[in-house]
Amino acid sequence: MNESQIASSVHVKDVIRERRTIKKFKQEAVPVEKITELLDTAVWAPNHKLREPWRFLLFTGEGRQKLAEAVSNEMGEDNKFVNAVLTNPTTLLVIMKEDPRQAIWDEDFAATSALIQNFMLAAWSEEIGTFWMTKPFLYGPKFRETLNIVPGEKILGMIYVGYPDVVPKPQERTAAAAKLTIFE
Repeated sequence: MNESQIASSVHVKDVIRERRTIKKFKQEAVPVEKITELLDTAVWAPNHKLREPWRFLLFTGEGRQKLAEAVSNEMGEDNKFVNAVLTNPTTLLVIMKEDPRQAIWDEDFAATSALIQNFMLAAWSEEIGTFWMTKPFLYGPKFRETLNIVPGEKILGMIYVGYPDVVPKPQERTAAAAKLTIFE
């Protein structure tokens, strides 16, 4: 490893420890080009045989109305999530192609989850916040139909993306040693 690679390694550790889930965003949307750039970094997630089992739906500007329509179709117009997708500047859905073979499904699920983490860390390194969530309506047939999410596809997450308005304080984590069993 050269000095530049070592410095990058330290930076990665810092980004991992400093990243926060952001629940309140400024209204300024992150440019689509920047989100695409972050996704281009995120796709470097490890994935067996380079299956790249993911695809993305991005809702920004007036496009947020389509996501609000999908939520409304599933849950009714009067619910807090319609308002949330309309007030958050950008929302990204990460969708995984489901393989019927359990071992491959598991590998693809792990790879797509790693992609989401890569995206969130890359965003945080550029002072962009994220909030990864999964909600029951993501499984709903009306929601999925509205957005052309077909059988055999799983939504792994709905991610709010934006410039942080409020950054929460870090919460303590259990040291790995407390959950580590060593066989020597």
